[in-house]
Amino acid sequence: MPVSFDGKLVIATSSRALFDLAESHRVYEEQGLEAYQAYQVEHEDEVLAPGDAFPLVKKLLAINARLAEPRVEVLLLSRNSSDTGLRVFNSIEHYKLPISRAAFAGGASPHRYVSAFGAHLFLSTHADDVRGALNAGFAAATILSGAAQARDGDQLRIAFDGDAVLFSDESERIFQSDGLEAFAANEKRSAREPLSGGPFKGFLHALHQLQSEFSQDDCPIRTALVTARSAPAHERVVRTLRAWDIRIDESLFLGGLDKGVFLDAFGADVFFDDQQGHCVSAARHVAAGHVPHGISNEAKQG
Repeated sequence: MPVSFDGKLVIATSSRALFDLAESHRVYEEQGLEAYQAYQVEHEDEVLAPGDAFPLVKKLLAINARLAEPRVEVLLLSRNSSDTGLRVFNSIEHYKLPISRAAFAGGASPHRYVSAFGAHLFLSTHADDVRGALNAGFAAATILSGAAQARDGDQLRIAFDGDAVLFSDESERIFQSDGLEAFAANEKRSAREPLSGGPFKGFLHALHQLQSEFSQDDCPIRTALVTARSAPAHERVVRTLRAWDIRIDESLFLGGLDKGVFLDAFGADVFFDDQQGHCVSAARHVAAGHVPHGISNEAKQG
C-alpha cells in the first residue's frame, strides 16, 4: 500500500525559512549561481543556524511524541538542487528533526509541489512562491526576519488575522472602498450570514482536527484570532466560526490598536496577517508570516 497523509497535518517549508541561509544567499546574489553552488558544497558539513520558521517546525513535530501515531508531517520544498540541498539535510539530521521528504526544484519555484503533497500550509521567504501557492488555493505565508526568539514551553501558539486570512476579504473591500461606517453597517446587517472562507480556513480546520485529539486542558496547540475588528463587527466573526464548527481558543478584537504587544502577551510562536505593515510591526515581538492575499495586496501585485 502506498504511504498516505490522510488525517495528518502537513506543513511544507522552504530551506531559507527553516534555516539561516543569509550568507549563502548573499553569495548567490553577488556572485551568481555557480559561486553559490560551489559555496554550498564547500560548506555542506557546516551546520546551518535555525531560521525564522525553525521554532514553529520544531514544536509542530514534537506533537507526534504525544500521539500513538504521528499526525504531523513536515516537508522541505526548496529551490535548491539535491546537490546544493545536501547541506540542508545535513543540518536537519544535526538537529534531529524527523523530516525525510523533500522536493528540490533546481532553481524553479517549488510551490507546485504543495498540491502534490497535499500540504495545508507552505512557509517560505520567497514572496513569488508564496503567491503561487495562494493562487492555487493553498495557505501560504512569507516569513519575515525579525527579532523574535523561540518561545519557552512546549505548547504551540498560533495567531491569525481575520479578514483576507481566515475569512475572505469581502468585508475588507467594503471598508477600503466606502469607509468604516459602511463596513460597520454591513457587518451589523450581515451578522447572521457566515463569511466565506479565506486561504487559511483549511489550515485552521486541520489544526482544529489535531486539537480534538487532546483535552482542552492538556492541548499542545493554542490558537488566537487577533483582529482590528471591534464590537459590533465581532458578532459575524463569532457566528462564522460557529457555523464552521471550528474552535478558536482566544479572540482579540482590538479596534485598530497595534497588534504586536497583544501577540507578545498571547505568547504567539507565529502570527499570520495579510497586511505587510502589521507583519513588520508584529515581527518586533513574534515570528510573522505575511499572507499576500486580498485587496490590500492587489496593487502591489499589479
